[in-house]
Amino acid sequence: MVRPPRAVFVTLLATALCVSLVSGADAVPGSLQAAQVQAPAVLAPAKAEGVAPTAAGVQKVLAPIISDPALGKHRGIYVYDASRGKPVFSVGASTPYVPASTLKLLTTVSALETLGADHTFSTKVVSAAKGAIILVGGGDPLLTVKRQTDPTDYPTRASLQVLAASTAKALKAQGISSVTLGYDASLFSGPAINADWESKYVPEGIAAPTSALWVNEGRLAPGMAKRAPSPAQAAAAAFVLQLKAAGIKVTGIPKPAVAPTAAKAVAQVASPSVGEIVEYVNLHSDNDGAEVMLRHVGLATKNGGSYVGGVKGVKATLTKLGLDVSKATIEDGSGLSRTNRVPLDVLAGAVRVAASDDHPELRHLLTGLPVAGFTGSLEDRFASPGTGGGTGLVRAKTGTLTGVHSLAGLVRDRTGTLLVFAVATDSVPVPKTLAARAALDRAAAALANCGCAV
Repeated sequence: MVRPPRAVFVTLLATALCVSLVSGADAVPGSLQAAQVQAPAVLAPAKAEGVAPTAAGVQKVLAPIISDPALGKHRGIYVYDASRGKPVFSVGASTPYVPASTLKLLTTVSALETLGADHTFSTKVVSAAKGAIILVGGGDPLLTVKRQTDPTDYPTRASLQVLAASTAKALKAQGISSVTLGYDASLFSGPAINADWESKYVPEGIAAPTSALWVNEGRLAPGMAKRAPSPAQAAAAAFVLQLKAAGIKVTGIPKPAVAPTAAKAVAQVASPSVGEIVEYVNLHSDNDGAEVMLRHVGLATKNGGSYVGGVKGVKATLTKLGLDVSKATIEDGSGLSRTNRVPLDVLAGAVRVAASDDHPELRHLLTGLPVAGFTGSLEDRFASPGTGGGTGLVRAKTGTLTGVHSLAGLVRDRTGTLLVFAVATDSVPVPKTLAARAALDRAAAALANCGCAV
């Protein structure tokens, strides 16, 4: 779809609206004020609260869309008025749905709550003995081999190249030019591959074996789908090459090891913040990043670093945030499992709590949501008839598996009311895939254009 000349401004303004979702500011914040002054008006300033929508009003605009046969037999929508703190409308929401990747909202909001948005993960090199070092994984999901050269690539990631340079400098200062290398990925425990995933997921590169130590999310090469059978071993092999380039010889083959607790750090690099990682995971629907964050939630809640412990941690955290997960079945952090079942009010609830005045620490969940027609997994959406009204206004997490489609996010309606929604179907015939996806987009766009008072 060809974007109009105002595209950049709409994107900036959508970001500004997200910032003002809770504050209800009448003007676009600081850095965007100049853009608003210089550019022609596209949207009215956000208001704290517009006209109160009614169930009848919302039903009027959504009923023709949600009854689209392309959505299959099991379809539903849940709408919450975040400006007034109350549910407005729901249909088909009495039973849970296969959430697909909208489940990432539950994982990432739990990560923000348990770890904090400013927390980072360290990848270290420690000294085991003179001439022996260990590469220790700290669960950085975005660790790369080489430092970034594109300043627009967000977020800025830690790299083995930088770690190797720092390590080489420290070793040379001690008169060491040759070492043996071990690698430690013991932070996470349990199976690296979720038992509830389809057997093709890892071989086809849909997901990697989850590890506390990897580079490029276990890919054999950047951009490739295929993953290394042992991501930690592959990371160690990549580190050997970086050490060599930095002037340090590695003798022998890197071997698995567990770093002594008292081992002295030689060098380390820090990941992006949890807030930045959450934004990346939700914007790009990153399965691997979500699975790593699940394990961190397990550790933070003292349930252990396995995916089972992570699920326990997510459920406990969501309950703490006031969400009723009693009817939810959660098997992983990414939504790849087809045995996941989550009520629509819980999916919307993750967005609702992140938008509430009570939880400013969760805002990164909102700022990382894709913008309809412009960014992330919604970049190529909202291009079919009846969806244009949501372009640049709807912010939502997508969910897609064969036969399964979902959206969960937020939008201000045309009067200024902030609406949080979740819409899903898990019974779409394959030939109706595109039609079903377009119907979900129309539903979100209808909310954006709704006064819905009558």
